[in-house]
Amino acid sequence: MESLIKFVENEFVEKKEFPKFSSGDTITVYYEIKEGDKTRTQFFKGVVIQRRGSGATETFTIRKMSGTVGVERIFPVNMPALQKIELNKRGKVRRSRIFYFRGLTGKKARIKEIRS
Repeated sequence: MESLIKFVENEFVEKKEFPKFSSGDTITVYYEIKEGDKTRTQFFKGVVIQRRGSGATETFTIRKMSGTVGVERIFPVNMPALQKIELNKRGKVRRSRIFYFRGLTGKKARIKEIRS
């Protein structure tokens, strides 16, 4: 049964090429929004808090600060509305899920950048 599910995922789910990113990286996600009969592109720039799942069900969570309020958004990797992902900064973190980042403010909320 599991091999049948993987076969269907590989055959019918459209795969898009995105850059490799992990938690701690700062990325910009461009996605399409439909309002009535109009469509427009919106972007969401923030720090990746986690990646979870695999294959067709993989998702990633991004957190950004909007004024003094933290805003998080979960994106499925295979979402048809995703147009592109830009990698702005590579971050150096020790964990794959950085939920402790939610409690940090000010200078403590900085992530060290990996320069390549």
